[in-house]
Amino acid sequence: MIQVLGSSWALLLGMFMLMIGNGLQGTLLGLRGEVEGFSTLEMSVIMSAYFAGFLFASRYAPMMIRRVGHVRVFAALGSTISAVLILYPALAEPWAWTLGRVAIGFCFCGVYITAESWLNDAASNEHRGKALSLYMIVQMAGIVMAQYLVTLGDVSGFILFIIPSVLVSMAFAPILLSVSPAPVFNTTKPLPLRRLIDASPLACMGMFLLGGVFAAQFGMSAVYGARAGLSVAQISLLVSITYVGALVLQFPIGWLSDRIDRRWLILGLSAVGGAGALMSFLLPGHIGLILASAALVGGTSNPLYALLIAYANDYLDREDMAAASGGLLLINGVGAIAGPIVVGWMLDNVGAHGFWAFIAVLMLGLASYAGWRMLRRPDRGVEIGDTVSYAPVTATATAVAAEVAQEVYIEHEIEQQEEARDDAA
Repeated sequence: MIQVLGSSWALLLGMFMLMIGNGLQGTLLGLRGEVEGFSTLEMSVIMSAYFAGFLFASRYAPMMIRRVGHVRVFAALGSTISAVLILYPALAEPWAWTLGRVAIGFCFCGVYITAESWLNDAASNEHRGKALSLYMIVQMAGIVMAQYLVTLGDVSGFILFIIPSVLVSMAFAPILLSVSPAPVFNTTKPLPLRRLIDASPLACMGMFLLGGVFAAQFGMSAVYGARAGLSVAQISLLVSITYVGALVLQFPIGWLSDRIDRRWLILGLSAVGGAGALMSFLLPGHIGLILASAALVGGTSNPLYALLIAYANDYLDREDMAAASGGLLLINGVGAIAGPIVVGWMLDNVGAHGFWAFIAVLMLGLASYAGWRMLRRPDRGVEIGDTVSYAPVTATATAVAAEVAQEVYIEHEIEQQEEARDDAA
């Protein structure tokens, strides 16, 4: 781990500051929109726009990198992010925020793709797994730190928008001034969606439903909190505990997924997350119960994301696994775009606790679909010892990180098999 930090500290420090900026802008807009008197529908469209920009960039950012190089793309996207963050309070109009969110989503996706390919190139083969784990921890830590900063200022002023703009601008200094050369950028051709769906209908449906869950958690939590009458500190704690739950449970669930039938684990995690959301829907208003629901939903939905990728790979050839990750992330992104719109409708027609009803329906729907697929395919067709290793990947990662994670764990499996053959000989 020390070697990873020595070679990648500048990139990890820069990403930490970038994630603070991203975490701040998401929560801030939900709170500031309430101050500005934006309707729920307007806020839903604004929050959905980020995921549209992110999905659009997942296809076109690699083309930009190949055309003009990592450094230019990194600098251009970072400048745009910084400018948009400053413009939010200056142009407090729904149309301006929607365009800004599309631009921010596009730019952050492009930045993540660039950073993840840089990180992969900087780390040696034996250290790529550790580098990816550190990257994931840094992402989560940055978002949690952002929630603390939200409580230190006035959401109706300018300062809280200036802070992420400054942090984003500063984030590029250690990265662009580091001695690491820009890597050669290659992308994997996506696996046809029809083939992916045929290989694992459960993984594809699960990724689509989880897209809506993530969009609700990370796009509409602040809007929900404002509608429910929570204080700024309580909303910040709500968002933070979602990410803390995800980080704490990611690795234990990964360990478990390599030892039992993954379909049962998918069903169980979905049911637990759905039950957690149902608690706050049926018994709304108690902050302790709301935080418990956030921890349960965050702690189950994020590991489910990586678990579904691993489950799909159980039914694919090794050469298709990296490409499948990109296809699954595309399906997830489509679900994420629709999520805030539906949550906004629920907030208007059901009440603030409709936020939890939406998450409960999606999570329990995934549990039900997993059970139905088990009835359709009683024999999973893959022995537990022959499954692909679980590779921790967060919902904020791009296809680059997902592909790298899968390659790392495939290489680890091959090494283990070779060691086993040597021991047997």
